[in-house]
Amino acid sequence: MLLISILLGLIPLAGIAWIVVSGTLTTVDGLFESLIMLSISGVFFLNVFWELQDRGLFGKGKAEPAKQPQRESGLADLASGANLNA
Repeated sequence: MLLISILLGLIPLAGIAWIVVSGTLTTVDGLFESLIMLSISGVFFLNVFWELQDRGLFGKGKAEPAKQPQRESGLADLASGANLNA
């Protein structure tokens, strides 16, 4: 899935290169096509980023859930009037 996302992210960039080479970048059609292709590439490369992050190859990886400290409550807490809901 990772290689497919990389490939599908690179194809629109090649389309943008073609728009630049053909000289139609300054037309309205060329500008909107470039914007759409950049958006498509951004979506696929964001998917690549998330996939690499899940595998632990890029960034912090999956964050472990925070462990809450366990409080030992007993009869002494009830007798002293401690608030157990806090």
